[in-house]
Amino acid sequence: MNTKLIAIIAIVIIIIAAIGIYAYSTSNNPDTSRLRISTTTSLEDTGLLKELEAAFEEKYPGVDVQVVSGGTGIALQYGERGDVDLMLVHDKAREEKFVSDGFGTNRTEFAYNYFWIVGPADDPAGIRGMNATAAFQKIMAEGQQNPNQVKFVSRGDDSGTHAREKKIWNSSGINYNSVRNSSWYVESGKGMGETLVIANEQNAYTLSDSGTFLSFSRDGKISLVPIITTGTDLLNIYTAMPINPDRHPQTNIEGANNFVNFLVSPEGQQIIGNYGTQQYGQPLFTPIITNPVPALFAPLLNNPVPA
Repeated sequence: MNTKLIAIIAIVIIIIAAIGIYAYSTSNNPDTSRLRISTTTSLEDTGLLKELEAAFEEKYPGVDVQVVSGGTGIALQYGERGDVDLMLVHDKAREEKFVSDGFGTNRTEFAYNYFWIVGPADDPAGIRGMNATAAFQKIMAEGQQNPNQVKFVSRGDDSGTHAREKKIWNSSGINYNSVRNSSWYVESGKGMGETLVIANEQNAYTLSDSGTFLSFSRDGKISLVPIITTGTDLLNIYTAMPINPDRHPQTNIEGANNFVNFLVSPEGQQIIGNYGTQQYGQPLFTPIITNPVPALFAPLLNNPVPA
């Protein structure tokens, strides 16, 4: 009887151990049939990522691409927790820290466009013709004097666009914290598309990536106009970063690397370079491999924007 009991206990222990080993191996084996991507709202709102996703899934028919969009700050949180396999973001300083901290394997630049300062057609602050830092100084001065006529709507969401906005305020010699407490300054806490709509409703200025602005403008969702579109402060580079499988063993690193390689391939770069031409009369993004960033922007490339 004791022998039978011991045998039963031994069998139970073996079964429990087998289940544990299976559960452990399953939790650490990536699901290669699924690729989870976190992306900035600009890539999602413009529709570019949807087109890239469709072409990638056609090339890799066994992979289901699942996308969640938000600001760069949110995307970084997803990556740190291992909730995604790949991130598409646009904030170089935080990207480099993410990789150096061991959360990402590397960063690959695949496209760029520009941030634009957009606002009411009558330009109530009179910033037309200025550079970005001078324009922000003028918006603040006019906003303090006429808060009902001159307003600025910020994303205020820790996104790459928000980080660039803060960098421009600081480069203007203005303490960002003093800006945030002003009556003329509004934080939407929303993505780029929704922030543009709010700025439009309030007849206000905002900082937008050119792609999302063109998309919403041509669709008739906003009547704001681009006012300042050039200058080294406004270059906007998009980067892909796979999550490090050493940190998160369940990461689908194979799928993430395949997507990165697709983005910089001739096929991927062609999709990026052509996207928007038919719908909006001009491309919304520039493929960085086939059309490198102009040399005049070298100082910005060597001095990443601080978060």
